[in-house]
Amino acid sequence: MNTARELGLLGGEKDRIGGRIRRDLVTAAKMKCGIASDTELLEYALAKVALEDDFGAQLVRRKGQITGDLDLEF
Repeated sequence: MNTARELGLLGGEKDRIGGRIRRDLVTAAKMKCGIASDTELLEYALAKVALEDDFGAQLVRRKGQITGDLDLEF
């Protein structure tokens, strides 16, 4: 959340969203991360998605781009 705050993702106006979420999923997520508020839980989950590292996808896109003669010191 600190990184999201530093990047300005938690600033600005608040908006209201609505949806139906299974209570057991919400309860389990709250217990796992220690968050009690539904609003804080949603902000936390959305921040995780917004800040997610896409290393795996980048690695797959590079497949076949390294020449076979590169010495990887193995």
